[in-house]
Amino acid sequence: MGSFLPLIIQLISGAVGGNVAGAVMKNASLGTLGNSIAGIVGGGLGGQILAMLGAGGAAAAGGSMDMSSILSSVLGGGVGGGVLMAIIGMVKKAMAK
Repeated sequence: MGSFLPLIIQLISGAVGGNVAGAVMKNASLGTLGNSIAGIVGGGLGGQILAMLGAGGAAAAGGSMDMSSILSSVLGGGVGGGVLMAIIGMVKKAMAK
């Protein structure tokens, strides 16, 4: 279960990040469920990209979760979730015109 913990943190943080972005960008919001789904996908992607760049990835890959790898997972997931939700929301809004 230890190797799944960073991914779980990234997915949860992504859902939160997607909903925060939806609340800030009300005109691009996809609704709570849409924001959460986009955030979860973006959180997973953002966290994995951060890990590939070496930010907390080595400790998380080794199974040890220290505070810096937890914060990296939260940050990568939250930012990734918010960014993907914002992109999808803007594309959806542009297509509706």
